Amino acid sequence: MLGRRSLLALAGGTAAAAVTRSAFAGGGEPLDTAYVNARVWTGAGPALRTDAIGVRGERIAAIGSDAVRARTGKNTRVVDLKGAFVTPGFIDPHVHFVIASTMLSQPSLRDAANRQEFVERIAAAAKALPKGQWLEGGNWDQDRWGGEMPHRSWIDAVTPDTPVAVIRYDLHMLLLNSLALELAGIDRNTPDVPGGVIERDEAGEPTGIVKDAAKDLVQRAIAAPTPEQIDAATRNGIAHALGKGVTQVHPTELDTATFESTRRLRAKGETGLRFRHYLPLKDWEAQVALIGAEGRGDDWVQWGACKVVFDGSLGSRTARFYEPYADDPATRGIVVTDPADLRRWIEGADKAGLQVTAHAIGDEANDIVLDSMAAVAKANGPRDRRFRVEHVQHMKPHAISRFKEQGIVASVQPYHAIDDGRWAVRRIGEERLKTSFAFGSLVRSGAHVCMGSDWPVAPIDPLTGLDAAVNRETLDGKNPQGWHPEQRVTLAQAMHSYTQEGAYAGFNEKRMGLIAPGFLADLVVWDSDFFDIDSHSLLKAKVLQTIVGGIPRFG
Repeated sequence: MLGRRSLLALAGGTAAAAVTRSAFAGGGEPLDTAYVNARVWTGAGPALRTDAIGVRGERIAAIGSDAVRARTGKNTRVVDLKGAFVTPGFIDPHVHFVIASTMLSQPSLRDAANRQEFVERIAAAAKALPKGQWLEGGNWDQDRWGGEMPHRSWIDAVTPDTPVAVIRYDLHMLLLNSLALELAGIDRNTPDVPGGVIERDEAGEPTGIVKDAAKDLVQRAIAAPTPEQIDAATRNGIAHALGKGVTQVHPTELDTATFESTRRLRAKGETGLRFRHYLPLKDWEAQVALIGAEGRGDDWVQWGACKVVFDGSLGSRTARFYEPYADDPATRGIVVTDPADLRRWIEGADKAGLQVTAHAIGDEANDIVLDSMAAVAKANGPRDRRFRVEHVQHMKPHAISRFKEQGIVASVQPYHAIDDGRWAVRRIGEERLKTSFAFGSLVRSGAHVCMGSDWPVAPIDPLTGLDAAVNRETLDGKNPQGWHPEQRVTLAQAMHSYTQEGAYAGFNEKRMGLIAPGFLADLVVWDSDFFDIDSHSLLKAKVLQTIVGGIPRFG
């Protein structure tokens, strides 16, 4: 567990002073809003609290009842929170925002418990669509019905005039019906795709399953949504995130849809939620040109960072391991990005001053990414680069200490542990699971560990992540004492990872992630004090209000 001294050092000392006595910043101008009679967890340490927050403009101007009272003027709006619990706004460092926001209005297959229910839901969704319109969405999970992979033959009869491309919940695999295969130009003669898989039956015919880079063949056949449709989805996603207490997200995309949409909304003053974008690494030079012309954005919409996908996912058996999969010895997973390209792109982007993050799930993938980042850091010389690795799910024991040693941020998603934990042993066996989803080991090593959701792969609700990190009870109820409980973290550690570490991961730790004078007034008011309830009751807590930039955006 990070000690008080370490946490205060991360806060630069300012927040420590702010919460140990009444404090204020920005001169003596009257406050715009005074939040009083509150139970405030400041984020500066496990037990550092205050009772009032004063806001002027977009920033926190005073902390503590004495300081807030001294700055309360005749025009100050005084809000009595009646003992409600207040935290810094939660930061989600890994989302697929437009995809997830679009799925809010698409059919969900996530909890389909068997083949019949799966087919019936697709049939009903297809019936509701105009003839010829693609049926997307999905988030299906074959492990809910025992692991049998769906086949195009399951759905062909109920979708004769509707092309279907429904995605597995990990976003690494699509199921297509025969019409969709035809429209995408995929048949028995279609060559394999580098970094992707077209699954085929014993006769060589496509089964309807395409994985990772092979999904691009399908996306080309689907008409792109209009900017207006994308912006409408983004607005829905913003409202959804704010309702969960999230005040900033880091879209880690392989396209620019979310980036372009949020820039359009920002120009209209419509954001309400903060964004820090991680754009495709292969296009890093275009981002450098944009920065040269327009800078790196502002506190609402930021850029200056890149993301690359190196391997696939555990559920799709495309995560890259040293040893074969236990339930499919014919494969060790795949490499989505050529290691030579990975090294070259990271070196170029880093030399240009961009932050870089890489998706790595399998143990070999994590080692290759860490090796590449070490080589680039040595080649380009020392600087505050804050390389990140997304997911960090499965590692060899030696890799855990490398995050601290190399100064690399581990960007993890706790919900994946309680989700994948239902079936992960079938994929890779018990031995490799000893250092899988190793959140506790990473935190105790002293590495920077930020926690998020990977929405829509997991819910964007931070409470689900806190519950998963603290309790580690798998979704099937079979691990009531925690799945690999040695990797649990404390509530304070998980809260720190969702706030200050999320800010640090995006170079925002001096303006976000804490309740302290001078910081942006991003706050969440809850109906329950997380530290006064049993950890199993976290999911019952409700957001009463989400405040971003000093303005109530939800509640």
